[in-house]
Amino acid sequence: MNLFAISFKTLRRKKVRSVLTVGGVGIAVAVLVSLLGFDAGYQQALGNDIDKMGYQVLVTAKGCPYEAATLMLKGGGGLRYMEDAVYEKIIKDERIDKITPQLVSTVYDKEKGGGQGGISMFMGVLDSYLELKPWVRFKSGGWFSSGAADEAIMGYEAAEIEQRSVGDEIFIAKLNKVLKVVGILERTGTQDDGVIFLPMKTAQKIFDLPGKITGIGIKLKDFGQLSAFEEDLYNEPAIQVVSMAQVKGTIFNLMASAKILANSIATVAVIVALVGVINTILMSVFERTKEIGVMKALGASRSDVFRIIWIETTLICVLGGLLGEILAIVGSGAVEYILKRILPYAPSGKLVLISMPLLLISLAGAVVTGLLAGIYPAFRAASMHPVEAIRNSG
Repeated sequence: MNLFAISFKTLRRKKVRSVLTVGGVGIAVAVLVSLLGFDAGYQQALGNDIDKMGYQVLVTAKGCPYEAATLMLKGGGGLRYMEDAVYEKIIKDERIDKITPQLVSTVYDKEKGGGQGGISMFMGVLDSYLELKPWVRFKSGGWFSSGAADEAIMGYEAAEIEQRSVGDEIFIAKLNKVLKVVGILERTGTQDDGVIFLPMKTAQKIFDLPGKITGIGIKLKDFGQLSAFEEDLYNEPAIQVVSMAQVKGTIFNLMASAKILANSIATVAVIVALVGVINTILMSVFERTKEIGVMKALGASRSDVFRIIWIETTLICVLGGLLGEILAIVGSGAVEYILKRILPYAPSGKLVLISMPLLLISLAGAVVTGLLAGIYPAFRAASMHPVEAIRNSG
């Protein structure tokens, strides 16, 4: 007796009910896979973003730690300013391997985005910027001709949006300033792709911020000296020190509540799907009371009946698991788009990372769920007495 074939044919009798149950399991698995994929993808993307910053410590003016973390990763935030004398003082520390200041400023352009308006981000930098980011390459053009030239270097995406090439000009309407594009960077996969870089002195001049900077990126010769280095800087009254560990901690703390809520939703979805599977199989057992009685009267053992019902349940969960994984893979792009819209900080890499191990674990979880969900219905069916089942079926 082919128990698998019998179980499959039984599910096909009630196609709509079976499809709906499989769909319920599929949605639960899709939610679970997407959430686990997001957890893995976000951490990896955040780690990559931090690695590509090129420095281990960011010094900013005193303010909200989240603003400082945003300034480090996105180039924006509260835009608090400090005197560049702080940079001149810190650069003398012998523990520093590489150091670079930056001055971030934003300008609203009403003509941007096809007339809908948008924000252009500018960053004043020194030559030392390239020392901290040696992987940066030019798609075309090169570096500034001088430290005070009216020139700009555009990130890859900024150049694409503005449709600018080397030799073109950028007009900052709000400031009535024209800058010549001397270089366009290759795509880096970081927030720098959307930034327009200027010489530090030029940025200080056109934004009327003489002697001001927004941050100082620092890389130490010995990472083990980080704690002592930070401790020494804490004595400076007008600045705060943000390390990589603090950035990660700040962002993950902000996400903690949202993750708890999302995981709760996924748990509820799995429980609802589990109850739905049990209900579907129980209904199938009650509807087939006479059939089960006849099977047992013709020689089917309790074990045979138990396994038939158990296989039905497992089939539903396996098919639902496969459907859920397909939905998660196909819908990962939409999920990622929504997450990047609602998260306080979205790394530039892939946010939903659905790996083969995750898919295998999810499918194994669906199989285990099927086995557990099928125990009671299968036991109920196997316990039926043949004569009573036939008599009570009518």
